[in-house]
Amino acid sequence: MALDQSFVGRTYPPTEPYEVGREKIREFAEAVGDANPAYTDPEAAKALGYPDVIAPPTFVFAISFKAAGQVVADPQLGLDYSRVVHGDQKFAYSRPVQAGDRLTVTSTIESIKSLAGNDVLEIRGEVHDEAGEHVVTAWTKLVARAAEEA
Repeated sequence: MALDQSFVGRTYPPTEPYEVGREKIREFAEAVGDANPAYTDPEAAKALGYPDVIAPPTFVFAISFKAAGQVVADPQLGLDYSRVVHGDQKFAYSRPVQAGDRLTVTSTIESIKSLAGNDVLEIRGEVHDEAGEHVVTAWTKLVARAAEEA
């Protein structure tokens, strides 16, 4: 069953603040195999003009995808998560995420499309720091595969 188009534009409440720690950034950088010293060495980050280590660009996926869970779990939307695959991800940064940031994410359903019986849902996550300043916008595209014919 196709998702209801009236949900396009629906915004969900901001998440609780997520505190970005140096160790989480280091672990993420190691996991993705990025040896950039700005991700692990505070002095290297300071030499680039940052107050502390910065996070790799895809680090914010972990918190923006968790925030998108509000959309996925909305019973009124009716998304069958057992049929969902991750379709795409993109980011637009105002500044890098850095250790010590306390970030919140506000998720909005940006689009719902039906393609060949599949539902394609795009969620925009606006990430702001504790001062309310924009840090990054993350777009997550989810594809709910069509149910198989009996």
